[in-house]
Amino acid sequence: MKYIQRGTKQFTLTNLALFAAGFITFANLYVTQPLLPQFTLDYGVSPVVASLSLSVATCVLAFSLILFGSLSEAWGRKKLMTVSIIAASFLTITLAFAPTFEILLLLRIVQGFVFAGVPAIAMAYLGEEMEPSSLGVAMGLYISGNAIGGLSGRVIMGMMTDFFSWQMGMIFLGLLSLIICLYFIWALPPSKHFKPRPLQLKAMTQSLLQHLKDPGLICLFGIAFTLMGSFVTMFNYIGFKLLDAPYNLSATIVGWIFIVYLVGSWSSAWFGSLSDRFGRQRVLYIGIFIMMSGGLLTLPESLLVKIIGITVFTFGFFGSHSIASGWVSRRAIKDKAQASSLYLFAYYLGSSVGGTVGGIFWVRYGWTGLIVYITSALAITFTLAAVIHLINQSQKTVQTSVQT
Repeated sequence: MKYIQRGTKQFTLTNLALFAAGFITFANLYVTQPLLPQFTLDYGVSPVVASLSLSVATCVLAFSLILFGSLSEAWGRKKLMTVSIIAASFLTITLAFAPTFEILLLLRIVQGFVFAGVPAIAMAYLGEEMEPSSLGVAMGLYISGNAIGGLSGRVIMGMMTDFFSWQMGMIFLGLLSLIICLYFIWALPPSKHFKPRPLQLKAMTQSLLQHLKDPGLICLFGIAFTLMGSFVTMFNYIGFKLLDAPYNLSATIVGWIFIVYLVGSWSSAWFGSLSDRFGRQRVLYIGIFIMMSGGLLTLPESLLVKIIGITVFTFGFFGSHSIASGWVSRRAIKDKAQASSLYLFAYYLGSSVGGTVGGIFWVRYGWTGLIVYITSALAITFTLAAVIHLINQSQKTVQTSVQT
């Protein structure tokens, strides 16, 4: 059976289908982030509680990733991805009719579970079906769908809230997602190289524990946790700051602030090329330092300086994340996909915990306190990167002594 090759019609259809799946997943996952100030008004909850509308979804997503990846080994790739995006789309529509914030959180918990179907499976599908020389391009297109989906969901929701209501925004995005689901079902070819395997929970648990015995991987998982926690904290609460005096921006304009995500598409690739020339360790240090600098730039009252700071912060985040995530697959000796799923687990758990804890600093200490929190988290990230360096040096010394 032939693999899907670049330049063919099947390659185009497959990539557009997975781009669509990534778009649906991440547009709907982050749809509540620009709505946190609105939730505080409509439901009478604090900013910390409002942030749970995102945190509970990413937390459940984190735990579900490993489960969905294992289920797909037995049940197939396309079937689970299809169920995932259809269910996520319907749930977004039902969010518009949530009578209380507690019901909204319950729906987001269920949504967090079904969201895991795409990120846990899409890369495995591409690895199995794509011709090796075409895989890099295909993977890049899928990831770009994730980024553009996350950006579009936030922008759409900001504009719909301004012109209509956030409830209408949910209905619009849910219906749009269902239409895109139809294209995904039609365009994605069935798996040709997938071989179902029975679920082996014992073997899966043993391999998971093996990864957790590697101190270098533990540090990389910690980096994922603190990086994403810092990043989500910034974007969870920047809306509160910009909607209030002295800026008094509209929800539409605040929604468009998320367009700075586009710099991440470039910084990810650029940091990757830099790591080939100067080494992952050094470039990761630079990325973390850039994030810290961007965060500090948001302290002055000037709106222009704040936007520059957010842009610099975003640039550093995506670059650092690309280095750390790529490092996991290099470091893991075997079961690399499972190691990557543990990285994503830490990544989304960091989003849940870090984003909510950051709200406590925002409520108690204002924007300055929030930046102190973010900078402290990044200082931990920097320390973990330094520990990896020490571990690598120690392992090289041991290898040299064994060889001699």
